[in-house]
Amino acid sequence: MQRSLERDRLAHGYLFIGTSLDELEGVARTLAKALNCLNPPVRAASGLGMDSCDQCDNCRRIEQCAHPDVMWVRPESKSRVITIDQMRELMQTVNLKPGFAPFKIGVIVAVDRLNAQAANAFLKTLEEPPARSFLILLTTEPQRMLDTIVSRCLRLTFAGEAAHFTPEEAAWVAGFAGAVSAGTRGLMARYRLLGLLLKRLGELREQIEKRLGARSPLERYAEIDSKMRERLEDELTASVEAEYRRSRAELLAALHWWLRDVWIVAAGAAGEMLIFPELAEATRAVAKRVPTADALRNLDQIDQLQRQLHSNVQEALALEVGLLKLKL
Repeated sequence: MQRSLERDRLAHGYLFIGTSLDELEGVARTLAKALNCLNPPVRAASGLGMDSCDQCDNCRRIEQCAHPDVMWVRPESKSRVITIDQMRELMQTVNLKPGFAPFKIGVIVAVDRLNAQAANAFLKTLEEPPARSFLILLTTEPQRMLDTIVSRCLRLTFAGEAAHFTPEEAAWVAGFAGAVSAGTRGLMARYRLLGLLLKRLGELREQIEKRLGARSPLERYAEIDSKMRERLEDELTASVEAEYRRSRAELLAALHWWLRDVWIVAAGAAGEMLIFPELAEATRAVAKRVPTADALRNLDQIDQLQRQLHSNVQEALALEVGLLKLKL
């Protein structure tokens, strides 16, 4: 990206692909700041900033997602899609001249959530964006996007680590593995495991609501007209739900990796292949009583659960059925 800035060879439409929307948003925010920074630490011969100062008014506003020339579009409404009305507003904004910064920038978070009408309406703007404007599309699921949109962007893939966990995720997996390895089996034991999962998911939702709520304009500005307030509340609700779903998927992915360790041990593979070596004792205890074929089916079951949760199934029921089907 810095070489492109240096040579003034930027594309007008970028598709950032990765495993975490948070990380992709960070890259998009950094690029927006570099393009619009008032006091960049380094300038290219083209005059473009190669980085941002993170101190000027433009940088601070972009960091807070509150800059009028940098528009963020996220899935909203109960169906958590990006609607045609949102895209029309983005296109109208991008077509206006920048008011406070050198460039207009539109960032579409989870662009794979564009509904068919929104995607088709967006194609012409993406193919011929206005001068001094950039469109940055973010997705963790490029396979769900229209080929016509993908083909009109310069794609950049940000590789993520296959098995990277936060301390909180690792601690929860350790607690779950300890409960499974304790040896107590039966229906009540399985529902205790479900309780551990639901408790953690409840904590995640609460944390997300607090974090995103603190960043919302609703918290920063007391006087907002009722129509704008309603829209901001809808956007906040949609953002919370999208972030919660992502965090839920990551938690289940961590569980999937531990169940993969159980399968590895059940199959007699070497211990250095474990993703959670610190849980080796609990993993061996479970692997001793779970046949290799069942341990492998557990992985398929978590995959199936992830797919179900991606649709509009009832969460608690899907989790209950999914955990009851695991062979532990």
